[in-house]
Amino acid sequence: MALRRGFKSEAERIAKQVRADLGLNGSQSITPEMLANLLGIEIWPGDELIPRERFIELEQIQPGAFSACTLRPSDDRIAVVYNPLSSHSRRTSDLAHELAHILLDHNLSQIVRLGDITFLSCDQTQEEEAAWLSGCLLLPRALLLAEVRRGSDAKTIAKRYRVSEKMAQYRLNVTGVVRQHQASKRKRRNSRG
Repeated sequence: MALRRGFKSEAERIAKQVRADLGLNGSQSITPEMLANLLGIEIWPGDELIPRERFIELEQIQPGAFSACTLRPSDDRIAVVYNPLSSHSRRTSDLAHELAHILLDHNLSQIVRLGDITFLSCDQTQEEEAAWLSGCLLLPRALLLAEVRRGSDAKTIAKRYRVSEKMAQYRLNVTGVVRQHQASKRKRRNSRG
């Protein structure tokens, strides 16, 4: 499914505005905790709500089945709950994804049942929008271009911004910043010669 026309640019603008609201420049790292604090949203590890053993059991039944979810315990309270078994970089991506849903004002509209747990989910279009925006929040295009100009690769970017190497490589690929940088270098070389 393709994102609606103009959404990718809109997501970059949202990420830029969030960074401005946090007082960050384009090259500073953003954490989901910073964003949650800005939005007034609570973040909870799942094992503070149910026993950790339930997460271990679910992981054994279906690996990767639960990453994070958004709960609205009351009209004035929103909480994001994450899988306590996830690595730090996975948790960062999962939390950014949930916070992206909130920034985009997505509705939790689908009832999903996993074992004896029932929760609400978004439709596929909203999932794709949240996935794209979460990447923009964690690794916006301008930040990636600056990193590529410095000579950073996906591994360096992942370590610096505390995301997975897979996420860093994905964002480098989809933003086209590596190609843009290479074309710019060729153009400068050709104009000198």
